Amino acid sequence: MFTYSYDALFSKLDCNEIIRLSRGKTQDSGGLVGGKKQNEIRRAKVSWLDEEDTAGWVLERIIGAVARANREAFDFDITEFREKLQVAVYDESEEGHYDWHSDIGEGPIAQFRKATIVTQLSPAVSYDGGELEISLGHTVLTASKDQGSATLFASFMLHRVAPVTKGTRYSLTCWSHGPRFR
Repeated sequence: MFTYSYDALFSKLDCNEIIRLSRGKTQDSGGLVGGKKQNEIRRAKVSWLDEEDTAGWVLERIIGAVARANREAFDFDITEFREKLQVAVYDESEEGHYDWHSDIGEGPIAQFRKATIVTQLSPAVSYDGGELEISLGHTVLTASKDQGSATLFASFMLHRVAPVTKGTRYSLTCWSHGPRFR
């Protein structure tokens, strides 16, 4: 199995603090690997948290969670975390979504992605739609929408964020890296 879940990787207070930290950063329109913007595929605002500044505690928690999941479920050759933490905002006013995709691409860093971890920062009652769905071949896994829950999956797996139909969904994403899959 190439998925792993945490019921409460972050507390509600932690989630609110991560959202607050992201609001202090510049929010850009979320693009695809290579920076391409295609609204029919992705509509979201993103900001990047700097672990060397105020978000070091967030990255430490993520690293520990990825290490445990990797030991228990994946056994990937993970050697580093080369990208900053991404906070994505999917809002009903933009029909926020991210259509089916994988996180491995031809980009200079994206080609080395091994595992993706996505944490739900918003309370589930604050938005409708916006489900993180991961394709398992003939079935689809829907990740928990509980605030603070996290889902890890192999970066090559197809996944999407369904359109947000009411409210706003905040999520935190981080990728781990290592030698390219063969």
